[in-house]
Amino acid sequence: MDPLGAPSQFVDVDTLPGWSDAYEAKQLDCHQSPVEKAQVDVRSPFPYRKDINEKIILWKGDVALLNCTAIVNTSNETLTDKNPVSESIFVHAGPDLKDELQKLKGCRTGEAKLTKGFNLAARFIIHTVGPKYKSRYRTAAESSLYSCYRNVLQLAKEQAMCSVGFCVINTLKRCYPLEDATHIALRTVRRFLEIHGETLEKVVFAVSELEEVTYQKLLPLYFPRSLEEEIQSLPYLPADIGNAEGEPVVPERQIRITEKPGVPDDASDEEGLEADLSFIGSHAFARMEGDVDKQRRLILQGQLSEAALQKQHQRNYNRWLCQARAEDLSDIASLKALYQTGVDNCGRTVMVVVGRNIPVTLIDMEKALLYFIHVMDHIAVKEYVLVYFHTLTNYYNQLDSNFLKKLYDVVDAKYKRNLKALYFVHPTFRSKVSAWFFTTFTVSGLKDKIHYVESLQQLFTAIPPEQIDLPPFVLEYDARENGPYYSSYPPSPDL
Repeated sequence: MDPLGAPSQFVDVDTLPGWSDAYEAKQLDCHQSPVEKAQVDVRSPFPYRKDINEKIILWKGDVALLNCTAIVNTSNETLTDKNPVSESIFVHAGPDLKDELQKLKGCRTGEAKLTKGFNLAARFIIHTVGPKYKSRYRTAAESSLYSCYRNVLQLAKEQAMCSVGFCVINTLKRCYPLEDATHIALRTVRRFLEIHGETLEKVVFAVSELEEVTYQKLLPLYFPRSLEEEIQSLPYLPADIGNAEGEPVVPERQIRITEKPGVPDDASDEEGLEADLSFIGSHAFARMEGDVDKQRRLILQGQLSEAALQKQHQRNYNRWLCQARAEDLSDIASLKALYQTGVDNCGRTVMVVVGRNIPVTLIDMEKALLYFIHVMDHIAVKEYVLVYFHTLTNYYNQLDSNFLKKLYDVVDAKYKRNLKALYFVHPTFRSKVSAWFFTTFTVSGLKDKIHYVESLQQLFTAIPPEQIDLPPFVLEYDARENGPYYSSYPPSPDL
């Protein structure tokens, strides 16, 4: 207890600046107002929500000093871990906390258990156990860490708590990569607030100086403070953002059990084993497929049904997608050969491919395919268009037909269904001939979607110039060949 009149060491969460406050102050200092209306069709899975942002606080300090309804303690399975967070909580809570913890008889990884706060300013302490991280068991670690955050929030909801102060649950002792863990923490809190936001008024992330840098970097991805920040953050979101609650998803493990497996809802009991089993689950095991070698033989003989072929293709795509999410593709991303820009005149997302930035003879083309899937998976769920700049490409940038055929065969059906146009900018005679052969004899479904564009002026009739980031060399080439058209348009500085 503080002596009468002495200032308290505890910090009231209501006095801490919110996540949006510093950003809004910066906007005012720069005489800029936040964007009220998106200039492009924003497709972020974590859209700008002012009501949610007002609940978020990022604070550099000791979680034990927070005056809120509950604070979070990260510990081990016996709740005796000696880490800086736990030790500070024990010091400030007093000896009664240890006696209380003995009654809990430990806590399993991913669980959350509640005790009183004793001498703390917080009324309660929520104890949880983060996973030990090993790269080969990454999926299990992700699921366990998600459970930690989710169970803490669920406990806060059940106890009608107004505010929760989170420490960083993944400790250095447990070897969890900080940035990976922060993604899970932020997206889990975000999803919970979207669904149960009315139950919590404040969520505080109490971090150290080192952790603050990572949180400052990643918070805009999940809690954008304006439509402009949402648009800017979208390309940096990881491909794996979990399900509707932020939980990591592994497609191969999704199994759905129906009330009467093997019997459709409208089928009679007499149909028995003759019923189509194909609708059960989405994984080979869930569908009770039996002899996989037999199925492959049927595929080669052309005797497998269209529905079975589609399911086989979906499983294959899911394997590629999982690999794309797990692979380090930073070297491919650094080429800036594929990126999202604005929207066309019909409001469809525009994706740009820069041919000259693809050194096909120097890079791993399988990784390039993985990167394409990594970037495009969430784009292709809605209508989109592709702009391919063939400008100044040479032998070292030519994507051969075998790679393009493999790409076309691997991608999900949504890619083909939702691709509404492919603008082939600055084509050469030879590239037109190659494209004609490819779309006529190899992937005929693409032929009607290709539009050859000789000049940027022609392209701008379909896509407004302010909606597409143009590489400087494309602008220079077009001005040289076709004359200047939109000279005031600023090229992208990053390309």
